[in-house]
Amino acid sequence: MLGKLGALFLDLNASSFSSYGSEKRGSPVKAFIRWCGGDKPVRINSPVVSPHILAIFHEGLLSTYPVLDGVTQDTRIVLATSLSEKEAKTRYHITAGTLFCLDALKIAMETKSRINMVMLGAIAGISGFVPLDVAETLCRDTIGKKYPALIDANLAGVRQGFHAVSEAAEQTASDEKAPGCASQADSSRTSPEEDIAAQPDTRQEQYFWGYENAPIGGINPRIGSTVSNNLSPSREGNVPLFLQERCINCGLCDSTCPDQVFQFSPGIYKGRETMVNNGLDYYHCKGCMRCVEICPTNALVEALEAEQKELLHFLPNQDLLPDSIQYEKTGANSWITSESFLDEKRMDGGVS
Repeated sequence: MLGKLGALFLDLNASSFSSYGSEKRGSPVKAFIRWCGGDKPVRINSPVVSPHILAIFHEGLLSTYPVLDGVTQDTRIVLATSLSEKEAKTRYHITAGTLFCLDALKIAMETKSRINMVMLGAIAGISGFVPLDVAETLCRDTIGKKYPALIDANLAGVRQGFHAVSEAAEQTASDEKAPGCASQADSSRTSPEEDIAAQPDTRQEQYFWGYENAPIGGINPRIGSTVSNNLSPSREGNVPLFLQERCINCGLCDSTCPDQVFQFSPGIYKGRETMVNNGLDYYHCKGCMRCVEICPTNALVEALEAEQKELLHFLPNQDLLPDSIQYEKTGANSWITSESFLDEKRMDGGVS
């Protein structure tokens, strides 16, 4: 939708594409958008490695993937979180760029829209050049045609997302343009490299297949596995709560769960040895609520995730990770930096 916005409403040339592995709900997706003036063609089709705007739809991605790689002091970051800017910077060691935070999930639940609509408005709000009415028109043209009954809710999500960050973005732009501010800031501000060097190294160790640790034949035996895949970013505000005193250990929740989140172990139930349900591993739960619907005794009930402070997360399921082979996350990451070798001008109906 953002690529479309620039091309159809702002008279820009646009290129947009995504990179992802499994199409299973909850899998992380990286989306890249380039805009440039209408008189300049976009000939680069590789990922954006140093973005002007970075939108992070779930804060859980910050501790799992290197989403902040390439951020500079000129980058504007919009993060969906209930934390304040100061709290988020401290927790996730964000030392470069200008950070804008908004509770996109709360807004989406209040407006009955989706997080992506709220973040669409927020991206427009921090851009400094995308008007709100353009984002609303895009929403009407795209969502309104497919789902007319949802257009009002999605428009409300776009508006609230826009207003949640636009005032702070305007203040940032005003500060940057103020006379003397740049020289004063530059005289006392350290470089991004110095800022990062002063923080503890939180980067995760990276593993790569090699001749010493690759499986026989060079085959990845767990391609597409969700062993180490955190599905919590796909939840939309609600989680199933397990009330063990109501559970009859029938196993219906386990059979209906698409992600095998229920943890059973040998135990005693009504004086007999059986497999006893110990509850959920929320690390792999995407919040689909199928278990709540199928449970015959109401041992599983729907609740707001924001109100639950101690959800069980096993990070990741160590029983499924082998000791002898270092696991490398797989996915569609085969993009390489490339530029078009063509230099002819593109015309309507062909090239010249």
